[in-house]
Amino acid sequence: MVKEIERAGFPVVQMANLIPVAKTVGANRIVPTISIPYPLGDPSTSKEEQWDLRYHRVGVALDSLTTEIDEQTVFEVEV
Repeated sequence: MVKEIERAGFPVVQMANLIPVAKTVGANRIVPTISIPYPLGDPSTSKEEQWDLRYHRVGVALDSLTTEIDEQTVFEVEV
């Protein structure tokens, strides 16, 4: 599905914690997430820390949409 959307001219970013699977399905822009049950959060942290974590990861994903790439790229997420 990702390839078809991009073929239509729309950049797509896949946020995933299983990077090899994202690569296998053909995602070109990949942003790592935290875990399978909580991709954009960590219930052991405060709500403020979770907000910061989510805000940062979504920001990386949005930035990746405007980045020119020539091959599959996994965008770094600083902790």
